[in-house]
Amino acid sequence: MKIVVTGGAGYIGSVITMLLTEAGHDVIVLDQRLQKSPAPNFVHGNIADFGRLFSKKDEIDAVIHCAAYIEAGESVRKPEKYWQNNTIGSLKLLEALRNLGTKKLIFSSTAAVYGNPAKTPITEDMPKNPTNPYGMTKLAIDMAISSECVAHGLAATSLRYFNVAGSYQGQGERHNPETHIIPLALSAAESGKEFTIFGNDYDTPDGTCVRDYIHVYDLARAHLLALDKLEPSRHSIYNLGNGQGFSNRQVINTVKQVTSKKLSIKLGPRRTGDPAVLIASSDLAKKELGWQPSKPDLATIVTDAWQFYQIIRQ
Repeated sequence: MKIVVTGGAGYIGSVITMLLTEAGHDVIVLDQRLQKSPAPNFVHGNIADFGRLFSKKDEIDAVIHCAAYIEAGESVRKPEKYWQNNTIGSLKLLEALRNLGTKKLIFSSTAAVYGNPAKTPITEDMPKNPTNPYGMTKLAIDMAISSECVAHGLAATSLRYFNVAGSYQGQGERHNPETHIIPLALSAAESGKEFTIFGNDYDTPDGTCVRDYIHVYDLARAHLLALDKLEPSRHSIYNLGNGQGFSNRQVINTVKQVTSKKLSIKLGPRRTGDPAVLIASSDLAKKELGWQPSKPDLATIVTDAWQFYQIIRQ
């Protein structure tokens, strides 16, 4: 198939692009970042301009939509940035797909749509109550996609990511600014700077927050499986996580083990809105997509992330 990956020069999008290319698909990356892309065909631009950048003669079979601003804290400070890009931009993308006759879509959604869940593991049918504009914008597009499927026969799948980490074939995590615990802890271990754990009095085995970490390779594989299962007029939604949780303290201890470096820890207050435990139920993805995490071990995830960190430090 000829597939456009929006945000395909980013962390997750680049790994998806590599797997699509390895599988023999004709891949085009659309990204507003001018950085190296794993796809030979790169189009510089914003998702809002999709209809201007592509035409029917391009014969695009499917779009994997990864382009979005993703920092929850920033979304609270700058909500207009997130509504403009994540929501309005995505609505313009959906309009372009209608005009181009492209009927297949995979959407990068997020566990942030659930907010602070009443229980775990989190299943797809649980209440949606996002606590920040980032989660709200993603939920809005999930709902818009459902409408497109009903009204216009779009075949779509939303994949709700939990905590993605690790690296694949030289593609890894390098956000600016970085907000994710594994790359931040690796950086602290390398630099010798103090690392802050926010909250150690949660109702968890060691008092720190517990999160579900999924290897970026496993996440990317799910997109290819979802492409093969798309059905006209149906919007499928799947959670993607390991189904097991690791605490912040476990992450820190694993970083120490993998890097063989000391890591000085500072205990800080809880961050507002941080749930004690977030763990995914991926049973539906396993049942309907035939998906199974191949790298569920935290040490493997951190080791791959550390290897990538050393590459970009050179």
